[in-house]
Amino acid sequence: MKIDLNFSQSHVDELQLRDKHVVVIDVLRSSTTVIAALQNGAREVIPVASIESAVKVSGSLFGDVTLRGGERNGKMIQGFNLGNSPLEYTELTVRGKSIIFCTTNGSVAMAKCRYARSMAVGAFVNMSALIEYIRGLNADVLLLCAGRPPAAGAFSLEDSVCAGMIVHSLLNHQGGGEVVLTDASQAALSLFKSFGRSVKKMLKNTDHGKYLAEIGFSKDIDFCAEVDAVPIVPVLSGTVIKLRKDGVESAA
Repeated sequence: MKIDLNFSQSHVDELQLRDKHVVVIDVLRSSTTVIAALQNGAREVIPVASIESAVKVSGSLFGDVTLRGGERNGKMIQGFNLGNSPLEYTELTVRGKSIIFCTTNGSVAMAKCRYARSMAVGAFVNMSALIEYIRGLNADVLLLCAGRPPAAGAFSLEDSVCAGMIVHSLLNHQGGGEVVLTDASQAALSLFKSFGRSVKKMLKNTDHGKYLAEIGFSKDIDFCAEVDAVPIVPVLSGTVIKLRKDGVESAA
């Protein structure tokens, strides 16, 4: 198994992801929010790359079973039902609903995977379930960090440390199979070893973590730091993200 990694979705396009097994990582907060939504009974999450796409998709769905969720600059988009806080996606709010999801980086990365062989959503909160899923693929995997906007430097420490935890876990739990690392995945492993001892402390000290705390989302950071809190793996099925069923890698 070869583990490759991209530190930002802004550096790849959908054709580069064609036929690959991809894990999208956006710890603060898109990946964590998608995981929370499906854990709490959402029917599906539909990732889109722009607000315009969100409006277009919502126009073709039934309004009473569809919610629009997402953010710009960390805050809920005007006219949407939900922002990008995993704590907003409660069972009472999302059970049985389709969620059109539009965020600055995370949903863009997820939408780019429409031609991938498979796509799973990863974060600290579903780490063990994700490792089991990746091991079950028995194939090369690309870890795709959502990162930050190019204007903010593209690189995200929290996504890279999470990717490093994935690499570390695969190396320790592969069950005898060989894991081959690229330069990028080795770099992520080193970042995990340097910053992964206290996930919550690391998140709070990142650029985006500090910004989220400034605009009132400190509790989101606490939730996003809970390793193994949610034992599920969201996977892409066509153009929508659904809860992975036991024994099913992905449904194309």
